[in-house]
Amino acid sequence: MRLLIIVVILFLNITNLLAQDRIIDSLQNKLIAAENNLEKAKLYNAISQQYKYTDPDKMLQFALEAFKISEQEQLKIEMGNAYLNMGTAHIILGDYQKAMDHFVWGKSIFEELPKTSQTSNEIAQGIARTYGSMGIVLSEQSNYTKALQYYLKAARVYEELEDKGQAAKIYNNIGVVYKAQSDNQKALEYFLKALLIQQELNAPNVGITQTNIANIYYKEGKLDEAFQYYTAAKSSLDTYPNTRALGEWYNSIGAYYQSRAYPEMALENWQNAITTFEGMNDKFGLADTYLLLAEFHNSQNNYTKALQAANNALNLAKETAVLEQLVVAEKVLSDIYYKTGNTDQALVHFKRYSTAKDSLHKKNDVRKAVEAAMNYEFEKKELLQKEENQKRELLIKEEAKSNNLKLLFGALIGLLLFGMGFLIYNRYQLKKTLTLQKELAEYEQKALHLQMNPHFVFNCLGSISSFIVQNGTDSAIKYLSKFSKLMRLTLEYSKESLIPIDKEIESLQNYLELEQLRFNDKFSFSITKDPNIEDDVALPPLLIQPFIENAIIHGVIPKQESGTISISFSISNSSLQCTIVDDGVGINQSRKNKKDLVLAHKSMALGIIKKRLEMISEATSKEASIAIEEMENGDEITGTKIKLKLPLQYTGS
Repeated sequence: MRLLIIVVILFLNITNLLAQDRIIDSLQNKLIAAENNLEKAKLYNAISQQYKYTDPDKMLQFALEAFKISEQEQLKIEMGNAYLNMGTAHIILGDYQKAMDHFVWGKSIFEELPKTSQTSNEIAQGIARTYGSMGIVLSEQSNYTKALQYYLKAARVYEELEDKGQAAKIYNNIGVVYKAQSDNQKALEYFLKALLIQQELNAPNVGITQTNIANIYYKEGKLDEAFQYYTAAKSSLDTYPNTRALGEWYNSIGAYYQSRAYPEMALENWQNAITTFEGMNDKFGLADTYLLLAEFHNSQNNYTKALQAANNALNLAKETAVLEQLVVAEKVLSDIYYKTGNTDQALVHFKRYSTAKDSLHKKNDVRKAVEAAMNYEFEKKELLQKEENQKRELLIKEEAKSNNLKLLFGALIGLLLFGMGFLIYNRYQLKKTLTLQKELAEYEQKALHLQMNPHFVFNCLGSISSFIVQNGTDSAIKYLSKFSKLMRLTLEYSKESLIPIDKEIESLQNYLELEQLRFNDKFSFSITKDPNIEDDVALPPLLIQPFIENAIIHGVIPKQESGTISISFSISNSSLQCTIVDDGVGINQSRKNKKDLVLAHKSMALGIIKKRLEMISEATSKEASIAIEEMENGDEITGTKIKLKLPLQYTGS
C-alpha cells in the first residue's frame, strides 16, 4: 500500500512538471518568433512567472532579460512587471531586503504612469500585485500590522477590477495573518470569504483554504465542523493534487482523530504523511509528523516508539536547522527519558532543550531588530521615491508650461501676451495662497491635538497621585502598570493625524480599566463596534477620551450606587458615529456639583475638541459635529448621552 502511494505521488509530481515544461517550451518558441521588443518583454515576464514554484534562480534570470529590454525601449508596464517578478524571486530565495526594494521600484513605476482606456486595467493590476507582494514580505517578517494595511489595499483594488481570483488569494493571505496573531474569528471570516470565491471559480487551491478553515474549527474545539471541512479538503486535494498540502492535511486529520480518541486512524494518517513528505523529500514536514508521533506514543506510554519518533524529528530538525522543531524534540526526549527512569539522559536532553530555547529567543530578538531596521529603510526609500516622483512631475509640468508659453509668444500680439502672462501670474498667486491656507489649517489642527496631550497626561498624573494615597503599594503598582501601557499607546500615536479604530478602542479599554481600578469598580462599561466597520477605518486620536472622563468623574462617580458607561461605534450615511451613554447624575446636577467645588478648575478639553471638529470639517469638507443631551424618564434624570459624528476616513488615505 505504501509503495502504491509513493508511486501515485511521484506520478502526480512528474505530470505537473511535464505540464509546466510544455508551457515553458511553448512560450520559448513564441519568443524565438517574436517580431518586436514589446512582445519579447511580455514573453520573458511570462516565462519568469512559470518558474515561480520550481526554480527561483531561473525566475530571476528571465525577469532580468525582460527588464533589460523594457528599460531600453522604455516599456514602463513591462518594466514594472519585471521588478515584481524579480522581487518575488528574491522572496523565495529569502532575501527580503532586495525583494522589498524591487517592489518599491515597481510601485513607483505603476503609480506615475498616466492611465488611459487601454492601460488602466494593466496599471491597476500592477499596483494591486505590488501591494499584495509587499504584504507577503511584511507578513514573513511578522510585521502583521503593515502587512494587513497592504493586503487590504490590494483587496480593494482587485474588488474594483472585479478580479475575484486574485481577491480570493488576498483574502486567504489576510486570514493567514489573523491566524498568526491568534485572532481566529477574523481569520475564519476571511478564509470563508476566499473559499466562496474559489468554489465559484473552481480554483485549484480550494483544498488549502478548506484545510485552514478546518484547523481553526479544530483549534476552537468545534470538532464536527472541523471534520466537515477536513473531508471537503481531501476531496478537493484529490481533484487538484498538491503534494505539500496533502502532507499537511494528513498531519492535521491525524491530530483530529487523536482528539476524537481514534488512535488507529491517527497513526494511519500520520504514516500517510510520512510517505507523502518522503516522496518529495520535505524534511520540515517530516519533522512535524515525527513530533506528532512522539507525543502520541509518549502519552500512550509506548516509550520505545516515542523515542524512535523523537530522535527522527531531532535529526531532521538538525539537518534543516529549524530551531522551533529542535526545541520541541529535545523537550519530548527529556520527558520520555524522565518517565522511563533514565534521569541522566533526561538531564542531558533538558539542558539541550534549555540551550536551544535560549538560542531561539536570541534568534527572534535579532530577527526583530533586523526587521525594524528593514522597515525603517523601506519607509525611508518609499518616502524618497515619492519625493523624486513629485519633483519629476513638477519638472514635466514646468516643461509643458514653457512649451505652451513659447507657442503663445509666436502666435499672439504683445497686448494679448501681456494679458495671458498677467492671468498666469494671478493663478499662480491664488494657488500659492490656497496652498498656504491649507497647510496653515493642517498645522492648526495638529497644534490643537498636541494641546490635548498635556491635558490628558495632567489628569492621569492627578489620578495616580490620589490613587497612591488612598490604596496600598500592590494596587498602586498594578495601577501604574496599566497607566504605562496607556501612555505607550498614547505616545505611539501622538504624532499621527489618524489612528486605526481598533487601536482607539484598545486605548479606551485600557483607560476605562484604569479608572475602574482607581474607583474600586464603582462603574462597569462596555465597548461595541458595528461588524460592518472595516479594519482600516480611522479617526483622530484623543478625541473621545475626554467625554468618557467627564462621564466617569462628573456622571457616575457622584452617584451613591454603581453606574454604567457604554460606548458604541457605528456607520451611518458615510459617517462614523460614536455614542457615549452613562446613567449618571445628568448634566444639570453635574454643573451644580462643579460650582460647589472649592478647587474648581476651568476645563479646556471641550473647547479644544470643538475647535478640532471645526478643523476636521474644513479639511474634509464633510460634517463633524457633537450633540450632548440629558436623558429623562418622566421627571427622573437617567443619565447623559453624547453623539459624536465624524467623516468616514481610512488609514493610509
